Amino acid sequence: MALTIGEIYRLAVKMGTDADPRGTAKVKKILERIKKDYKELSEKKKKYFDKESFENPYSDTRILFGDPKKQVKKVVAGIDANGTEVLLVDRLNEKGEGVDLLIAHHPSGHALASLHEVMDILVDTFAQAGVPENVAYGLLRESMGLVKRKFGPLNHSQAIDIAKLLGVPILALHTVWDNIGDAFMRDFLTKREKDFETVSDVVDAICEIPEFEEAIKGKNGPSVVSGSAKARTGKIVVSFTGGTNPSKDLYMELAKAGVGTLVEMHIPEDSVVVLKKAHINAIDVGHMAADSIGANLFLDQLEKRGVQVIPVSGLIRVSRNKSSKN
Repeated sequence: MALTIGEIYRLAVKMGTDADPRGTAKVKKILERIKKDYKELSEKKKKYFDKESFENPYSDTRILFGDPKKQVKKVVAGIDANGTEVLLVDRLNEKGEGVDLLIAHHPSGHALASLHEVMDILVDTFAQAGVPENVAYGLLRESMGLVKRKFGPLNHSQAIDIAKLLGVPILALHTVWDNIGDAFMRDFLTKREKDFETVSDVVDAICEIPEFEEAIKGKNGPSVVSGSAKARTGKIVVSFTGGTNPSKDLYMELAKAGVGTLVEMHIPEDSVVVLKKAHINAIDVGHMAADSIGANLFLDQLEKRGVQVIPVSGLIRVSRNKSSKN
């Protein structure tokens, strides 16, 4: 059995939508609004509109190069896919591996240039934690502008240009994998919430997840970067999706909302400073391991459908197809 690139892409969008912290009903409304906005554009602006967003609200998740009808029996999947990974796939195929598709988590090309567009998810993440929705929205708009300006000058198309020359199809699955990982972590911690008294209890639980067990072996496991392992947890919030980290001001709003412990994939140093001032315990679980969770749950589905997976580029491959653990 083989899937096409288009079928893999659509499966990813469906799984990402099903796991979206905003809920599928709200995602449907967002798609309806996108279609409505398109109808109101001038004909000139319609020419440049990304019509793929009619069905997929995650602009950082796209087929970057390749025929959607191409059959796929084997993929190389990694957290990052730059020119090195493209060349790796080409080299593997020279050796007869028969790789049909390169799947990246972190986007490139227009999927990277539009990263700021998916940050709206964070409005709901923080609103669910108790931050007034209007405040979260206002502060996120500022962050979105900063992210757009940060990624704007980058050489977005470098990897895609190489992929085109070598004929290597490439697919970026960013927010959809983050949504899946976010839903997993929320469910995982919610089921154990009654057992948590201190922050160390939360860290110990997270370290039971296979991806983090492997990260610990590589000296890159979860750590408390703000607050104390002995501190009481208070309200626990997971934030694994939304493109990138929010503005530091939003962390102060979390404190006002009564959040005691924040669990994130990665936390920059300037945010750690603010979190300490806000007396919020913060657990940095480790970027590659956290990204690997959503990736693995998706790749398990590909394997169930007969697609062989070769992990590369920071992906800690853990299959749950043969185990009920976690």
